[in-house]
Amino acid sequence: MRLALALCLAASPALAEGERAGDFDYYVMSLSWSPTWCALEGDARGDDQCDARHDYTFTLHGLWPQYEAGWPSYCRTAEREATRAETAAMADIMGSAGLAWYEWKKHGRCSGLSASQYFEVSREAYESITVPKVFGGLDRDVKLPARVVEEAFLEANPKLAPNMITITCKEGMIQEARICLTRDLEPRPCGIDVARDCRMPDALMPAVR
Repeated sequence: MRLALALCLAASPALAEGERAGDFDYYVMSLSWSPTWCALEGDARGDDQCDARHDYTFTLHGLWPQYEAGWPSYCRTAEREATRAETAAMADIMGSAGLAWYEWKKHGRCSGLSASQYFEVSREAYESITVPKVFGGLDRDVKLPARVVEEAFLEANPKLAPNMITITCKEGMIQEARICLTRDLEPRPCGIDVARDCRMPDALMPAVR
């Protein structure tokens, strides 16, 4: 019983907020499958990210400071808040300035970096990973095992190992690829609370518009 309780607690997220900035162990970079986000939320909002003139595939949801178990959020920092210009400059890989602002507020402050440094590191992390080309040409909805998406990332990124990436699903759809990185942005194994792959054999992957 005690062992089971300890394992449950170890796998639980940090519930407190307002931790000290810069106190974390590694990063989780979350890449969101834009067509899924649009289908579940963005279209209903009329979000520009979902406009037909865009052809977003995996966009940067965020770069999240992480503990070995759990994560900090809304940290205390002496750094100034992100400016509109800084958040707008991230829209090309994040889909919107609004998301960039939210990610800075919830996660970026915890990095211990300034807003400009955090966004620079976020872009560097995003550019360090190759999005498999096959997803760029996805012009029709497909159903596939979630592990196929992971395998495509592993093939396109030889430095990644299976324990360094997690594919998540939401409402039966491929949602995100979450990749674990050291503070120096090198791939590393994910903690137990991150390594929870979607195991759906027929997850829907909506087409790129």
